[in-house]
Amino acid sequence: MNNSTLSTMNAGPRLLKPVPLSLYVHIPWCVRKCPYCDFNSHEQKGDLPEQAYIDAMLEDLDQDLGFIQGRELQSIFIGGGTPSLFSPEAYQTLFAKLRERIDFASDIEITLEANPGTVEQTRFDGYRHAGINRLSIGVQSFDPRQLKKLGRIHNSDDALRAIHCAQKAGFDNFNVDLMHGLNDQTQTDALSDLQIAIDAGAPHISWYQLTIEPNTEFFKRPPSLPLETEMHRIQSAGVNSLSYSGFQRYEVSAFAKAGHESRHNLNYWQFGDYLAIGAGAHGKITQAKGNIIRYQKTRTPEDYLQRSPSRSSKTTKIENADLPLEFMMNALRLQQGFSSELFEQRSGLPWSHIARTVDDLMLSGLLQKTDGKYRPSPRGYDMLDSVLAEFLPE
Repeated sequence: MNNSTLSTMNAGPRLLKPVPLSLYVHIPWCVRKCPYCDFNSHEQKGDLPEQAYIDAMLEDLDQDLGFIQGRELQSIFIGGGTPSLFSPEAYQTLFAKLRERIDFASDIEITLEANPGTVEQTRFDGYRHAGINRLSIGVQSFDPRQLKKLGRIHNSDDALRAIHCAQKAGFDNFNVDLMHGLNDQTQTDALSDLQIAIDAGAPHISWYQLTIEPNTEFFKRPPSLPLETEMHRIQSAGVNSLSYSGFQRYEVSAFAKAGHESRHNLNYWQFGDYLAIGAGAHGKITQAKGNIIRYQKTRTPEDYLQRSPSRSSKTTKIENADLPLEFMMNALRLQQGFSSELFEQRSGLPWSHIARTVDDLMLSGLLQKTDGKYRPSPRGYDMLDSVLAEFLPE
């Protein structure tokens, strides 16, 4: 890190204009925990406490209203768990109560994660009527063998039916989640999954490599995965296939037809702000004085449902020295890159704070600048961890 700007570091962040605001809503229940899943999800036992949980989330939000600072919500993302276990009526109630507390942008994007094994046509119709205008359908694979190994509760027919039902309900903006680098998966298998999603009319595909995370069943009993060289071939072939079919790779694992990029995720990657409600939800907020904090909510559903003075379990201020890395860990994932103005607006730090580091990375061929924006070069994408290491605090 460049030492010439320590005085600026000590001066603290400065805000140039309000940071865009989103909301993340976490629904922690699922039918069955998948062996690769490290998210805060808990198997459903008995009836879901829909109304009690919505009441708890609203009480939770009431404690965080000071974070809003007069801003409109640009997007809402409902993740899990399996949010499609909740009824359309539950979300209609939630959105009505949210609107009493926060202004929604006129073109707000509201995304719901949906499991193909937990939805049918009437639910999709209901979600659309409730105000949800984007879906993220967790397919993972259309291969029956892989679905069984991944512990999914749906089959390939269920997945295609869910996509068809979403389209019939009027969802012209939806994502299909797919994995690659699976147990004994060949390049032909991985490309077949992509082609099925493309042929089904998906305008957005999230295509990411299976990673073995701690605290999962796969971590305890790792499956046999393709060799790294084969994974690289699969990745390259998949990117080419998606590009040929008119998808733009706008983030490392996100591919979209024009105009179907996820606005909510773009806000994450551009270091925007997001409120968080729900058990175990994580948020990031730029405070009025310029400090940037991350916070986490009480993790277990049982504890979250209890009335409490606060449902926040942890709040951490991002120190000035850590802000460049925090910003770059998100922004460098984007193909469109970032401008010096965006860095200053979202981090509150002057460009001079990282200018020398950026110049050095450009000289080494790991970063490039086009149309006023900085992005990793092709070699830089392959060495992204090394690029990010340059922004570690000294």
